[in-house]
Order: sequence, then C-alpha cells, then structure tokens
Amino acid sequence: MKTITSRDNAQYKELLKLAGSSQARRKSGRTLLDGVHLCVSYLQLRGMPEQCIVSESALQNGEVADIVGQLESQRAHVLGLPDALYNAVSQVEHGVGVMFLIETPERAVTTPLSVSAVLLDNLQDPGNVGSILRSAAAAGITQVYCSAGTAFCWSPKVLRAAMGAHFVLDIFENVDLAALVADAKVATLATSGYATQRLYDVDLRQPVAWLFGHEGQGVADDLLSMATHQVVIPHLGQIESLNVAACAAVCFFEQLRQGQA
Repeated sequence: MKTITSRDNAQYKELLKLAGSSQARRKSGRTLLDGVHLCVSYLQLRGMPEQCIVSESALQNGEVADIVGQLESQRAHVLGLPDALYNAVSQVEHGVGVMFLIETPERAVTTPLSVSAVLLDNLQDPGNVGSILRSAAAAGITQVYCSAGTAFCWSPKVLRAAMGAHFVLDIFENVDLAALVADAKVATLATSGYATQRLYDVDLRQPVAWLFGHEGQGVADDLLSMATHQVVIPHLGQIESLNVAACAAVCFFEQLRQGQA
C-alpha cells in the first residue's frame, strides 16, 4: 500500500479535482466510487478498479479490510490517506472511508434502438437520474440514453443514488435523442401531464423506449411530437404531477407486470 501524507502531492491534488469538478471527471474519463456498497458492487460486476483509496482509520473496519486484502492479493493499486486528507476528498458525510478510482466507459450509438430502453431528455437533478437508473436496472432494462443536457451519469451524486445500477447498464451520454427516436425499431412512449392516453391502456408486452423530460418543462416539444405514444399516469388528489423518478418507476414496473402477466 502506498501512503500519501502531503496535501501538495500531485496525485492527491488530482483526486481533489476529480471529487469536486464534473468538468475534471469528464475530461479525464474517470470518477470516484465512494463507500463499501459501490466498491463491492464494482468488484462483483466489473472487476478491478484503477485504484483503491482508503483512510487510515477505515483499515480497522472489517468490510474495508476485506476489500483492501482482496485488491492487494491481485496486486491492485491501494492508496492510504490520513483521515483529514481522505475526508477532504470524500463527499460522503460520516462515510466508512473507502473509495475506488475507476474509468468511466464511453459508448457510441452504433445501431438502431431495438430493445427496451430509457431516454433522458435534459434531466438535471442527479438524484432523479440516479433513481431512474436504479429503477431501470431493477426492472430489467439495460440501456439508457442521455441528452447532452442531462446530468453526468458518473457524478458522485448520481452514482450514490443509483446504488450500483451503473454496473449492469449500458449508459450512452451526449446522445442526439431525436435521431435515436427517428431510427428506433421499437415504440417510443413519452410521459406528459397533458396526454389523454393512460399508461395502463397501452400494450407494453413488447420492447419500448421510455422518454422522460426535464423536471419542470417535461419532454421537449420536438421529441414529444416524435413519440409513438404520449401517456399519462392517473393520480388522485390536488398534486399536479409525479416526480419524474417516481413516474419512471411506475412505467417500468407496469411494463414488467404486463410482461409477466
């Protein structure tokens, strides 16, 4: 295990940049997974990280010690930091003291859409994006396409909200959603509070592409007009609409229900 004790160390400064800047994460093609759950999920589903960073006190934690031991047995890079330096990098308050440095996969769209997928049009809240990724993975959907205006999927907040869903999904970012919808081999369903067709009246036994829009403005008009169906989720009470992440979960699991009926 290598140990860094100086804030002036170049490697440590790079970790600080990655932790605090979305621009730095995008530019370097790397990000940080913070916490035991994300690290263990990555090991199980993706393999070895580029590096493991661990705080001095965390080595007394049994789960962290197991992770470090597994990595060192595979000759993976482990970096130890004093607690004060580690806490300056970590964005998790009262975290356990372990994180992975990983490469963020970049995928290009090469074939028309032919399976169930999620299309995110300008969703800006990282918590919503992460929750949608988590629900999609739980419902068996494996492809997610994000417009340029959507929150960066590999940011720490999205990663924490998704709880490991990233590692079972194929995530495409900076996608021209209009071109994707135009070439799609499956129906496209856009949610809209102004739609008249109920979600529950649509046949979802075949693959579909789910299109969700900006938290306040909804799906952009040009995309909305291209959708095969515009659907609404009926609800009671005086609340105007569901949160987009809750809306997505209802849609995914209605599709799952119909497919298993």
